Amino acid sequence: MSDFNLQDFIANHQEDAAQKIIHSALAAFDNIAISFSGAEDVVLIDMAVKAKKDVHVFSLDTGRLHPETYRFIDQVRKHYGIDIDILSPDTQALQDFVKKKGLFSFYEDGHKECCNIRKVAPLKAKLATLDAWITGQRKDQSHGTRNQLAFAEVDSAFSNEDHTLHKFNPLANWSSEDVWNYIKMFEVPYNELHSKGYISIGCEPCTRPVLPNQHEREGRWWWEESEHKECGLHIGNLAPKS
Repeated sequence: MSDFNLQDFIANHQEDAAQKIIHSALAAFDNIAISFSGAEDVVLIDMAVKAKKDVHVFSLDTGRLHPETYRFIDQVRKHYGIDIDILSPDTQALQDFVKKKGLFSFYEDGHKECCNIRKVAPLKAKLATLDAWITGQRKDQSHGTRNQLAFAEVDSAFSNEDHTLHKFNPLANWSSEDVWNYIKMFEVPYNELHSKGYISIGCEPCTRPVLPNQHEREGRWWWEESEHKECGLHIGNLAPKS
């Protein structure tokens, strides 16, 4: 890992398919993990397992997921015969927050504070133990925050002077149609909520089905008007790109 050169990696994989990017990332780093929550992430898992049987996968359990999502996580675990590291929020921090603000403060105060406790803090602790991670982000998921998404980068949000974290987004240039074509072709498991009009799926109180012709992120935090709909897991997307 110490001799990994990001610019060389990018130059050598500009025209490569997502599978090749994943395979190369897994070969370059031993201490690397796939972040799993949605349809894109299972595509990554499917590709990764075909290259390396002992892939490291983790998922965030916010305590507010849909029942269908919990069943989906276990379905993926059994389908691929893999362990999934389930990350939970700090109990005391969550108890203090709910005691002070209630269970639905995000409808009045915005989602950032709740997401920080339930998602960002557990993720930050996990990423501090890794050298690299793989995500299912796509450019077309949000034109406000992901349109310049690179397929390989230093994660500026979670790196510091003592720890450089690399981030791989192999599906950056994929469309939703590409994802679903792969799922159908290789019979990849998917969350049953997708069959009920949900496209981008997060916590139950903060996610709803989208209407025809609506962008997929319209179903997330719909009471907020901002186009910058990120929960903080990919907060580096909000920083200006040089």
